[in-house]
Amino acid sequence: MADSPVAFDTLVQGFRRLGLEPGMGLMVHSSLRSFGHVEGGGATVVDALMEVLTPSGTLLMPSFNHGAPFVADGPGVYDPRKTPTINGAIPDDFWRRPGVARSLNPTHPFAAWGKHAVRYIAEHHRTLTMGPASPLGLLHQDDGYGLLLGVDYTSNTFHHVVEMSSSVPCLGQRTEAYPVILPDGRRVRGRTWGWRRRSCPFTDSNRYADRMQDKHRVATIGQCRAVLYRLQDCFGVVAEILAHGRDGFPPCSGCSIRPRRVSQTTASDWNPIVGCLLPDSDALTY
Repeated sequence: MADSPVAFDTLVQGFRRLGLEPGMGLMVHSSLRSFGHVEGGGATVVDALMEVLTPSGTLLMPSFNHGAPFVADGPGVYDPRKTPTINGAIPDDFWRRPGVARSLNPTHPFAAWGKHAVRYIAEHHRTLTMGPASPLGLLHQDDGYGLLLGVDYTSNTFHHVVEMSSSVPCLGQRTEAYPVILPDGRRVRGRTWGWRRRSCPFTDSNRYADRMQDKHRVATIGQCRAVLYRLQDCFGVVAEILAHGRDGFPPCSGCSIRPRRVSQTTASDWNPIVGCLLPDSDALTY
């Protein structure tokens, strides 16, 4: 017998059982397929999350393109009104909705809805991609939560906030530049991070998930394993490993991995001592 389709009410009840509630700030990573068949697809999952959080909460999702527009034969530009995300059906439905704000980072834009959406999104193009003042960094400051729907901690973008807040040497601080079309039609150069040359043995390899076992809540919704955790708890776990190392791998201070160099690599426009843009940064003009 085939599994029953997952309905809107089932999702709402499951999210509430997991601990979601009105007014919560929440970052979601997701796999629609993990639920089984959802009536209405990704849109129904988004509807259910909005129903539970209400407009008094804030819903944040990745709408990243991971550089896809800039490969050979790509459009060569990020347009926040048109560029799809490659993070799956749920966030791709989410960012397209009226009332959802989307940031201007050319490769890793966030989408947000609810009480703090505009505040989280507005300055993303003027700060570090995953830094303390990024949308996800601001959610952390507001004691927000992360939700993993059918994915594990490998998909947890928040560990990059811990990395950039710790000034890891493997991620470039605004060291790649790509074309962006602004909502008013202007074409500008937008900055993003310089990705590392090799994978991190800790965050990219899920080498901290076991230390989250007693810090998160788990529920099954349809066929989906849903995991809810507090960002502040995750920050402490990841920061400790980055500072001290684990499983024979050295801490970040002893790691040789550095940012990649690509054709879009450029000198940073970030002052790491003060923690702000240099006064001649293009980002200050838009």
